[in-house]
Amino acid sequence: MTLTSTTLTPTKADRFSFGLWTIGWQARDQFGDASRAPLDPIEAVHRLAELGAYGITFHDDDLVPFGASPADRDKRLAEFRQALDETGLVVPMVTTNLFTHPVFKDGGFTSNDRSVRRYALRKVLRNLELAAELGAQTFVLWGGREGSEYDSAKDVRAALDRYREAMNLLTGFVTDRGYGIRFALEPKPNEPRGDILLPTVGNALAFIATLDRPDLVGVNPEVGHEQMAGLNFVHSVAQALWHGKLFHIDLNGQRSIKFDQDLVFGHGDLLNAFGLVDLLEFGGPAGSDGVAGPAYTGPRHFDYKPSRTEDYDGVWDSVRANMRTYLILKERAAAFRADPEVRQALADARVAELSRPTLADGEGHAELLADRSAFEDFDAGQVAERGYGFVRLNQLALEHLTGAR
Repeated sequence: MTLTSTTLTPTKADRFSFGLWTIGWQARDQFGDASRAPLDPIEAVHRLAELGAYGITFHDDDLVPFGASPADRDKRLAEFRQALDETGLVVPMVTTNLFTHPVFKDGGFTSNDRSVRRYALRKVLRNLELAAELGAQTFVLWGGREGSEYDSAKDVRAALDRYREAMNLLTGFVTDRGYGIRFALEPKPNEPRGDILLPTVGNALAFIATLDRPDLVGVNPEVGHEQMAGLNFVHSVAQALWHGKLFHIDLNGQRSIKFDQDLVFGHGDLLNAFGLVDLLEFGGPAGSDGVAGPAYTGPRHFDYKPSRTEDYDGVWDSVRANMRTYLILKERAAAFRADPEVRQALADARVAELSRPTLADGEGHAELLADRSAFEDFDAGQVAERGYGFVRLNQLALEHLTGAR
């Protein structure tokens, strides 16, 4: 399949969105001051719209500085709404900053200080009202400070009680207000805390099952966060889809287990990024014969940080790079699926057979025990000699990814 400027030109139909904290990151880190000036949120809205994005997201403090007066808050929000109206950009997701101000140094929902926990809840409730006003459908919660460095300093069971108490309050609030907003928990194993609560997708899913309104809470997996824990991001997203809990997704790049790099999407583990796009757009290997539509229909949200080396020309280049890489991988995945040799390799690997139930309709343990072909007459040695051809299949994926086919 030949890539063209048309297929690689993003449109609002692609549902690409960016966080205001990403493109507006001034590139300040623990070892260096900012290398870029602040970005006006209004300019961000207009530039993203020009580049083909459909949405912009933000923390409350990204748009209105912490501690701003009511008059200043109203003025900033009015200007932001006007920019949205002028460009047609939407706000699909909103989140709240419970990690930057020193008051949250021991967390928001799980701080040992009860007064901080109450303040954090009020801050989120206020931002939920704003999210509803702007039409956001998802509210992401990243608990970057919800954790500890010292085992003796945090009662983890009590912290999880307080986390659950907070989520039950918030889901009750949106239900009572009729807001139609769902929550997405964003896991991360560490950084800035030494150990963050709900560190992986699996931990978050287990926690969600304990809530009063689990139907209103899902996950917002991020590429780098799962890969920081040495996990396969495609597997994590597939499990979230399996649970019906992929409410939002953060796309970026990460190179192995180290600090959270927040690279441009695909500028890390490219094969894993290819597998991810194939899963989101076509349902993964089991969808090799085609699916009714994408496995995930929500925003393709880029939560990355433009490199500290870049000026604002480089920032906008990085915006283009995220969307272009996704569209390239989408086209390569489509070509991979259309290749007859790939289809044969998938059949040889018995990929689709995994979707066939192991037990026949109505079959239980009694029927299985009575089936001699399943055990007594099963030739394990002969079956064991048969290869699956997984290496060849992966090589075909690599060749399509690199444009060799």
